[in-house]
Amino acid sequence: MTVGAGSRWRPSCAVDALRARAEMLAAVRRFFAARDVLEVQTPLVGRHTATDPAIDSVRVADGGFLQTSPEHHMKRLLAAGAPSIYQIGPAFRRGEAGRWHNPEFTLVEWYRLGCNAERLMDEVAELVDALLGAGRYQRRTYAALLQERFGVDVDNKRAIVAAARALGLQGDDVGDAADLLVADAVAGVDAERVFITAYPAEQAALARCNADGTAARFELVVRGLEVANGYDELTDADELRARMAADAERRRTKNLPPVVPDAALLAAQRHGLPACAGVALGFDRIVALRLGAQSVAEALAFDWLRA
Repeated sequence: MTVGAGSRWRPSCAVDALRARAEMLAAVRRFFAARDVLEVQTPLVGRHTATDPAIDSVRVADGGFLQTSPEHHMKRLLAAGAPSIYQIGPAFRRGEAGRWHNPEFTLVEWYRLGCNAERLMDEVAELVDALLGAGRYQRRTYAALLQERFGVDVDNKRAIVAAARALGLQGDDVGDAADLLVADAVAGVDAERVFITAYPAEQAALARCNADGTAARFELVVRGLEVANGYDELTDADELRARMAADAERRRTKNLPPVVPDAALLAAQRHGLPACAGVALGFDRIVALRLGAQSVAEALAFDWLRA
């Protein structure tokens, strides 16, 4: 999509979309106020960023980074004694521009003390229902979606890559291939809202792992669009350090820029991150779904092409 120079000054959304967005922001705040969850604000520019090789951060002139998520800072607040907290604000990822992506986007991220992923999924559904209206949900494991749709075992890497190539994916990244297959499988589930659970351990990110070896992680897909990503949060500082080191090695093998691990997050986790579950909800996508929009640009005042 291109935008003519003469019309680039115009917003990417209609005034009615601005009104809907404002109403939905107010609804989010009412939702958390009713549940006694504290709203916080954390830095948009930080000294560190996520080590995940799949995330391309935006570096600023002084060597810091625009934050890809408020996760690190919010966990530091929890370690310092904060109660259950939430935040609404912008996040940034380099190169993510397209129909359902924008380099700057709005997250609703929250952390619930003494909660687990199962209970947090219930709360995510309650918030989505408050914003989009009531819907029917299913919960399906990552492995079941692969097996039922493609007859592929989650541990059979060669079969996963072969099945993904049959759908048009090129390359040998097993994680990307499996995600493509799962996304295709979700589209065939008889429910417009699907929680994908029990991710493979290698896709745990900052989630703890279950006794069966799967990651205590979930995603919510609404009408084929991923809108939320949540975890039973990893609290073990030694395991966090090991995962950061593994990320560094994957970055090296992929010839990606190195990322220095966040020493402040490690120190906070060593001090004691309380047992909690957390989730990030893509607010712009939720607004677009509410509007029946054809792209996320219709839910933004100014998308990347007009920014």
